[in-house]
Amino acid sequence: MSTASNAPPALLARREGGVLVLTNNNEAARNALSPDFYLGLTEALKAAATDNTVGAIVLTGAGGHFCSGGDLRRIATRREQPIEKRRELLEGLHDLVRALRDCPKPVIAAVEGAAAGAGLSLAMACDMMVVARNAVFSVAYVKVGLSPDGGATAFLAEHLSRQLLTEMCLTGDRVSGERMQQLGVVNRLTEPGAALQEAVALGTQLASGPLMAMGSIKQLCRAAYSQTLEAQLDMEAELMVRAQGMDEALEGITAFLEKRPADYVKIRKP
Repeated sequence: MSTASNAPPALLARREGGVLVLTNNNEAARNALSPDFYLGLTEALKAAATDNTVGAIVLTGAGGHFCSGGDLRRIATRREQPIEKRRELLEGLHDLVRALRDCPKPVIAAVEGAAAGAGLSLAMACDMMVVARNAVFSVAYVKVGLSPDGGATAFLAEHLSRQLLTEMCLTGDRVSGERMQQLGVVNRLTEPGAALQEAVALGTQLASGPLMAMGSIKQLCRAAYSQTLEAQLDMEAELMVRAQGMDEALEGITAFLEKRPADYVKIRKP
């Protein structure tokens, strides 16, 4: 992933059964983001999308932090570049957010330590979040004279009033994992050091499910916040009638009638 032969890879990947664990590996900089990471994670998500041995994905950070956001040394050099070039570079982050949104597999963020700036954006771009109680979230851009990117305002607006959203963005104050759960942002809260283990356990549960149906469910849940009821009904109808003709529905309904657990893994095509 990194262009320097003696540098550590920007992204680490390992398997836990049907769960693909992807780790932001820039521990010395609290996992600040880099183009190598954008590219590596985007490629890993696209590969996982067509790999039927992957049922769920967990995204985490090395060394006790999720992600401290953008690399400010790198960002500081952009004032010398034309605005069109700055936009092109920023789209690396935004393409990654789109890849998280569009990946048909469930993606779970396992958050310890800091999730600041674009790190917060990436965590919230995931489908679910498992967070240590003492993790710290911050829309930190204002602290360095910048405005949010990576979809931070869009994701937070799904949970917060305009007043709370504005406060978080204008102050850049830190918000604990515990408080984020109270605000409805966090799915599962753990003790410090346990977020990854809990996220893998959740991923393992999901990985045994019907992949096609879960991909459709993910689309519906994303669209529900922006579509009208009529548009959502149309989308639900389209995906439901498609699902009714699939092997997953045959297996699920047959298993229910036979009073046995459904085995979706056995019917997956290679």
